[in-house]
Amino acid sequence: MPAVQQHTDRAVLRAVLALSLAAFGSGTSQRVMDAMLPGLSAEFGQPLAAVAAVVTAFTLAYAMGQLLFGPAGDRHGKLRVVAWSCVGCCAGALACAFAGSLPGLVAARAAAGLMAAPLVPLAMAWIGDVVAYEHRQPVLARFLIGQILGVSAGQLLGGLAVDHLGRRLPFIGIAAVFALSAFALMQARKQFPVVPPARLDAHPVRHLLTEFVAVLRVSRARLVLLTVFLEGASVFGALAFFATHLHQRLGLSLTASGASVMGFGFGGLVFALAAPQLVRQLGERGLVLCGGALLMLAMLGVAFAPGAWFAVPACLAMGVGFYMFHNTLQTHATQMAPSRRGAAVALFALAYFGGQTAGVAAGAVASGWLGTGGVIWLSACVVVLVAGGFAGVALPRRNNHAQ
Repeated sequence: MPAVQQHTDRAVLRAVLALSLAAFGSGTSQRVMDAMLPGLSAEFGQPLAAVAAVVTAFTLAYAMGQLLFGPAGDRHGKLRVVAWSCVGCCAGALACAFAGSLPGLVAARAAAGLMAAPLVPLAMAWIGDVVAYEHRQPVLARFLIGQILGVSAGQLLGGLAVDHLGRRLPFIGIAAVFALSAFALMQARKQFPVVPPARLDAHPVRHLLTEFVAVLRVSRARLVLLTVFLEGASVFGALAFFATHLHQRLGLSLTASGASVMGFGFGGLVFALAAPQLVRQLGERGLVLCGGALLMLAMLGVAFAPGAWFAVPACLAMGVGFYMFHNTLQTHATQMAPSRRGAAVALFALAYFGGQTAGVAAGAVASGWLGTGGVIWLSACVVVLVAGGFAGVALPRRNNHAQ
């Protein structure tokens, strides 16, 4: 489909809204278990490192799902694949709600992560297909409002689940969001031409590998993928333990801890609303450098917070910094291989969630030696180096904006 300016096509805007609702469900599902970890540890009589598998199972399955869904979106249509994946996400959320054991919950979380795999990557790729590059970053930021709010809702729901609701009710709510998303996307698809499935010149597995290898041959693509892997590991390897850290360090209830960490999502919302102005004023290089510095300072603020009054604005600042950096990476991801955009963005998500999986697993082990505060401040030091390295290599001073 040819690129169009986002303000000239209402059908595109309606589709972006439906995709944003699906991203809300994805973000909620992804982060809802973070604040539940201490409660799950008590419920199942397992240490924190063991119950953290409910987080890593989701992110690992999400990452591996990119191997399937990225090329499937290019072949069968991105909106179609996302719509049917929402149906699968609804079933996965219900499986999480009624899992009766830790192994069962881990398995259900893996299924939920697999079904959620195409939602954000294929939505980004579809936006890349229909929105011109010079208008794309603000549209991507608008789409990501859903995911940002979902991340916030997930943190809060996790704390409420342990203290008041029980762990099943939040997943029933998530299932309802995905059911609504599926309906909205199926309606949105009617506004766009039906594209027949692309014919494959090779066996599906060979075709899949060929697509990914073609993307990996692009040097800039390799740089973007390495950067987002390290970003995911350093940021979310720490964020998964924020609620636990605030609960243990400050004595906050898990509901209050989860509510404090909601500031991360609201910081992302601040960025999304201010994105057009920030892009114009700072350019891509400025966004990455300022975002990395803000991330480091905010994460150190959480690690050493003397009280919730300090932790909440620190989490909000972290959200602003993260999305300044990450939204720039996302924009570059949509342009890594335009003729294979679905496969390229799928690899981006694979690297991003692979990094999250590695970061959470490493953080769970390291927390036994360094404590949760040590994990957070070490991650803060890593992320600022990653941001500085990407800005220095990929974003020369003379070209801060569109490619």
